[in-house]
Amino acid sequence: MPNSNAKSHRSQRGGQEAGRRELISRSLQSAQHCLEDQDFGTAYAHYLLVLNLAPELKTTVKETFQFTLFKWAEELDSLARIQDLFNCYEQALELYPSDEVICNSMGEHLFRMGFRDEAAGYFHKAVKLNPDFADAKENFYRVANWLVERWHFIMLNDTKRNLTYLKAIENVVRSGCKSVLDIGTGTGILSMFAKKAGAPYVYACELSKTMYELACDVVAANNMGSEIKLLHLKSLDIEIPKHIPERVSLVVTETVDAGLFGEGIVESLIHAWEHLLLQPKPKNQDIHIKDYGQVIPASATIFGMAVECKEIRRHHRVGTQEIAGVRLANSVQFFSPTYASVSSEETVEPYTTEKLSRVPGGYVPLTEPFQVMTVDFNNLQELKSLAARKPWKLSLPVTQGGILDAIVVWFVLQLDDEHALSTSPSEESCWEQAVYPVQDLPDYSMKTGDTVTMEVCCQDCYLKIQKISFWTSECGMDFSNRDDTLNLGNEAELCNALASLQTTSKQDGKGRVCVLESTETALLNNIPYHECFKAAIGKVLSSLNPSKDLQTMDVDGCGSGLNLQESQNKSSLDAAPDPLYVLDVSEGFSILPIIAGKLGSVKAYSSVEKEQHQTALNIISEANHFPKETLEFWLSHLEDENVVLQRPKSDKLWSIIILDVIETSGLIQQEVMEKAAISRCLLHSGGKIFPQYVLMYGMLVQSQSLLLESAVQGTEPTLGFNIAPFINQFKVPVRVYLDLSTLPCVPLSKPAELLRLDLMNPLLNSSSREVKVQICKSGQVTAIPFWYHIHLDDDHGLNTSDEFSHWKQAAVVLDKPIQVQLGDELVLDVQHHKSNISITP
Repeated sequence: MPNSNAKSHRSQRGGQEAGRRELISRSLQSAQHCLEDQDFGTAYAHYLLVLNLAPELKTTVKETFQFTLFKWAEELDSLARIQDLFNCYEQALELYPSDEVICNSMGEHLFRMGFRDEAAGYFHKAVKLNPDFADAKENFYRVANWLVERWHFIMLNDTKRNLTYLKAIENVVRSGCKSVLDIGTGTGILSMFAKKAGAPYVYACELSKTMYELACDVVAANNMGSEIKLLHLKSLDIEIPKHIPERVSLVVTETVDAGLFGEGIVESLIHAWEHLLLQPKPKNQDIHIKDYGQVIPASATIFGMAVECKEIRRHHRVGTQEIAGVRLANSVQFFSPTYASVSSEETVEPYTTEKLSRVPGGYVPLTEPFQVMTVDFNNLQELKSLAARKPWKLSLPVTQGGILDAIVVWFVLQLDDEHALSTSPSEESCWEQAVYPVQDLPDYSMKTGDTVTMEVCCQDCYLKIQKISFWTSECGMDFSNRDDTLNLGNEAELCNALASLQTTSKQDGKGRVCVLESTETALLNNIPYHECFKAAIGKVLSSLNPSKDLQTMDVDGCGSGLNLQESQNKSSLDAAPDPLYVLDVSEGFSILPIIAGKLGSVKAYSSVEKEQHQTALNIISEANHFPKETLEFWLSHLEDENVVLQRPKSDKLWSIIILDVIETSGLIQQEVMEKAAISRCLLHSGGKIFPQYVLMYGMLVQSQSLLLESAVQGTEPTLGFNIAPFINQFKVPVRVYLDLSTLPCVPLSKPAELLRLDLMNPLLNSSSREVKVQICKSGQVTAIPFWYHIHLDDDHGLNTSDEFSHWKQAAVVLDKPIQVQLGDELVLDVQHHKSNISITP
């Protein structure tokens, strides 16, 4: 009988196993059929069942499962079923917890949705799982720049700054201060200074999840994990006794930007004085410090100076009315976002930043430095009155004639009575200066003895300097904003002023404002760029339409060229030729379609997205006597804006496709070679992609500056605290937005060609190559700056390192410097994956 039962159990188990195998087999077949029908959701469900029933098949079906997951995730994303999407990835990661491809894909979805901290975690995990996974490395490097801004490295390497803060904190703590709150702790260095000085109770808050976790690791590594209480909170959300037991006697912070107030120091200190700090020490009373509250820094003085600077000018003012034969309409006014912030209802940063000591071409002071304002961070009433204070005017004499391009601003941070830090352009520090570009004046040329005037206020947590103008010393003319009243000495001056204003004022009250990013303005000012494109486009169009004279339209309708109406009349007896189709998919504001449209029978398509950019291009087209059908906006013709590269019409192909190959940061655009492959299929015979090929050049340099800007250099600059290993996890090997012309470095080799990207002939491309570089000077190789020669064709090219270039340059910074001698040869391994460049000696 027992034997009979055993046989029955074995038979039952055998039947169950056969049933399991049958179910797995049927599910696999069903999954395959669903994939063929592109029913990815059902296919995913079948694979999920198979993998739960048969974990031993994980390796066998892994690639197909990944494919199915990614396709189904794309569908869920397009349907905005976000929770379902994340549930799928969580299920997949339970099955494949160590799969770097799934981790990376999850990170990409999170990043697109704005969850940068969470995305960074998945990218970082993918890189740890497979350090050679290029997609994950590139994603992590890009998100690292968002999460841990590059100034953290520069600031932590600034020994003078660190030592000054340490001494100021020591003075207060050793005078009796018992409790300290560090607002915006970052890596936790100021908190550790307070603990080292002997403060019994130290609290620190940090809003960024990434920086908070980084601070926890740093504090623990320095054996202060149990002595410093870290809060993942904004200081405005700290409550007593919920988060800290009682009011503190010292708040220490460096939540300041180049314009002093931009990181919200005023708001956070008002809240701190009202809710978190002990009452301030009454003036002229010698009472022990522990009974009163105070702030480090104690105060600040803001200074300014009017300057002439060609580099600032070309990034914020359009300096010409005609570009490659295209006349810019007087009724379009181009401004940068800093100027638009004056009248904008949104909170827009009213300044940009520059390290003036390294600005290309330098700058010329037009006035002596002047005091803009002071602020006492230990005075609650003064802090509260800043936002309510009415704008005040400043006037200062011009000491050096020149072109008024900007007001630059810096400050002196008085930490206490003995210790101060200056962000002046004449100081060697980690700080940049705030730049308020001057725009919308009828004239910018000033003489010695003229007077510069401006209005200053504190609004929306920003220092604003606006309504910048100047008075001439000779006739009392006020060169102010066009909308302001002119104060003139006599009738003749009035007539002259009105004449000069007529060409730039809003025509018939219908002037259009077009806000351009600084890089877009610099591009518009890049005349060689547009002339080069004009010549290359004309060459292609001539070759495709040799029987027709490609004659530039005369924008004024007079002169030696035919205007458009005459051209149409002249050819009315002929059959109208089919137009040649030109597509410009370069990013941002571009007039290249209008340049193409002036070169003959062309149908030009622009891919600009912003409505005000489209309006501006339409007005410019009208000013150049274009018929409306000459220029169209490509995105309005697309059913799916994610698939930009398509035929112009079902039976037509493109003559020219203009691609953005190089980002203004100095990196290669993402997926540019994939876009080129699609573009080649959309060209008719003789059609071209612009650019046709790109050559990447680089050279070996020794640069201490690049090392300091890329990673914390050991414990010496951080005064013995162990911070470098933790924050350096977020260092990236490529430094972007560089100006090689002013980069402090010593060249150790001549420029060498590193890579070729051929968009028309992919057989000439190689994703990796070895390059031998001859050493022409002994030293330590610390970095390899690189730039590009962009060839529209064999006869027309652009250099991204030219002085007129709107592109910046980039550099690979080596982990470890390499000692080289004159006459040596260094072999570089150059790898290109999507937009990621790897250069390894």
